[in-house]
Formats: sequence, C-alpha cells, structure tokens
Amino acid sequence: MARSLSSMVLKGLSSLRSTHSSRAISGSFYNSAMRYSTTVTSDSETHDDFKPTNKLPSSSLSVQDVVEQDIKENPVIIYMKGVPDSPRCGFSALAVRVLNEYKVPLSARNILEDLELKNAVKSFSCWPTFPQIFIKGEFIGGSDIILNLHQTGELKEKLKDITTEANTENSG
Repeated sequence: MARSLSSMVLKGLSSLRSTHSSRAISGSFYNSAMRYSTTVTSDSETHDDFKPTNKLPSSSLSVQDVVEQDIKENPVIIYMKGVPDSPRCGFSALAVRVLNEYKVPLSARNILEDLELKNAVKSFSCWPTFPQIFIKGEFIGGSDIILNLHQTGELKEKLKDITTEANTENSG
C-alpha cells in the first residue's frame, strides 16, 4: 500500500515537472504578423549578470518616443501583461482572444519586462490599468471595453480596414 502510494506521488511529481519545464526564450520575435518581446523581468532577486540591459530596440529613443512610435506604426497594438501566446493575466488573455477573432496583425509589448515602459504607456494614455489597446493610433481601452465593442459590433467596424488589408496581403 505504501509502495503504491509513493509511486503514485512520484508519477504525479514527474508529470508536473514535465508540464512546467518549457520556458520562453528571451528576446523579441515575430510570429504570423504578431510582434512581441519576452525578456525576463528585472527584480531585486536577479543577479546583475542576468538582468536585461536594453529592452528597447533603439537606445537613441526615449521610452515615450518608443510608445509614440509603436502606436503610430502599428495598426493594432496591445500593451499587456505577458505576450499574446502566453498572457500573464486574465484581462490580457481576454483582450487577445477578442482581437484574434478578427484575424488582424497584432503587435504587442510585455509591460512586465520594463517598469519605465509601463509608466510611459500609462502617462501617454492617461489610463491606469492594463491591457491597453490602440487601434489606428487611437486609444481604445482595456479588455472590458474591447469585449463590449465586440459584442455591439463596433469593433468589427473599427478593424474593417485593417482586416481587409491583412487578408489582401495574405492572399496576394
């Protein structure tokens, strides 16, 4: 009895270990028209050798400039906790699910990786919470607003040109 119980516990532990062993690789990358980054968060427990030193692609730009450039250059961008393939909060996950329904190219930045970026986005939008979604340079809001726009059909209208452009590029 004790032997079967211990083998059950060991099997449970080994399966738990295998399900949590995959980790995201640090850096920025593109995936099917989605751009996002996954650098490691900086905290006081992390040794200096392992802390990211430059999280933004161009050191000549201020964080505020990066936010403005992101919003200007990306038809749909979401500043979120985590990345679209692996959101780190339920609200970010909901926003990504809703936006993915429209098959639009979605750019994203993980605000958990850089406190300065997080504060710059808050300052830019005058909105305190995340995720924050911008469509065609306009601040839309968070997951609750995106969901409401989706349910009323207004989001489809806002994304109509972007959806058409993305589908035209993919079919051409």
